[in-house]
Amino acid sequence: TDPASLDDYRAHGGYTALRRAFDLGPAGVIREVTDAGLLGRGGAAFPTGRKWQATAAQPDHPHYLVCNADESEPGTFKDRVLMEGDPYALVEAMTVAAYATGAHRGYLYLRGEYPRALARLTHAIERARARGLLGDDVMGRGYAFDIEIRRGAGAYVCGEETALFNSIEGRRGEPRSKPPFPVEKGLFGKPTVANNVETLVNVLPILTLGARAYAAIGTPASTGPKLFCVSGSVARPGVYELPFGATLGELLTLAGVRDHLRAVLLGGAAGGFVRPDELDLPLTFEGTREAGTTLGSGVVMAFDDTVPLPRLLLRIAEFFRDESCGQCVPCRVGTVRQEEALRRIAERTGDAAAGDVALLREVGRAMRDASICGLGQTAWNAVESAIDRLGAYE
Repeated sequence: TDPASLDDYRAHGGYTALRRAFDLGPAGVIREVTDAGLLGRGGAAFPTGRKWQATAAQPDHPHYLVCNADESEPGTFKDRVLMEGDPYALVEAMTVAAYATGAHRGYLYLRGEYPRALARLTHAIERARARGLLGDDVMGRGYAFDIEIRRGAGAYVCGEETALFNSIEGRRGEPRSKPPFPVEKGLFGKPTVANNVETLVNVLPILTLGARAYAAIGTPASTGPKLFCVSGSVARPGVYELPFGATLGELLTLAGVRDHLRAVLLGGAAGGFVRPDELDLPLTFEGTREAGTTLGSGVVMAFDDTVPLPRLLLRIAEFFRDESCGQCVPCRVGTVRQEEALRRIAERTGDAAAGDVALLREVGRAMRDASICGLGQTAWNAVESAIDRLGAYE
């Protein structure tokens, strides 16, 4: 569809999902999303229906809806493609989610480095408002909902939902301790549902196809289609949509993987490496978990044997050191110690690296066990998998 044209979007079936949502009622929408088995596409894979139900049931008002479009995991660009190519779909999906959870205001927290997405979403929101699809009386159904865009300022940690709430409120982007969880006390201390762009847009086919038809796509535990961001040593990098359950090898074949594949990084900097002999790995949340890695937000970065692994790991460690908000000691100190150790052993292997590898394990465990948020908890994942699966310093 033409991303600038609301008429074109509606001609291709736009706003049929919202009409069905109004027919079903809030509880009916939540039931459909729950029956479809939709899991969050941002990396945590939390059941979306459960999150919506918990927010809708809160007696405290107002409720808020937050769309997390602060897509800052290295190697991820699927949400950008969705927002630039189909902005009205996100506006409609946010309206459906807000209606289901009893929210009358939505905040779209957009990554600051996405100027084209900002322009197209701003235009889409203005057009929807002008045509009665946002505002005091959405579609003449007596339901009020509007969307405000807030831009991020380049902080990776603001992809964590509570740090994102702090940022919207004008505070430092630092995670909050949980509990209380956002469904009880989130944005401005009120019940809040937060979903990322891909999760929200998946609600539209659930309502148009029906929960059963949607759940038939993919696997019983990971339903529906998934967007994968493929980059690195491939002939055709880009966003690929496949049903859950397709293998890593099938995806890399579509992207044209080059010869002499050394490793594949799944889930971005916070993910883990897999070996070239593990390409039959099913791309599902449960399949990657059983294999000791993670699907994350759908990052697939291929590396051939021209890429020096120690330098790649050092680059990941530098990223986490830069992006740590510094609030908790395990992450603030641990990310620095991790980078220092990797810098020391950048050219070493075997016994010369053994002491620092042991230190890395100790620091990594401390970060994973004691950090407040996912940044510190996952900062050691890629390094650990490179040591254990790829033998990076043997």
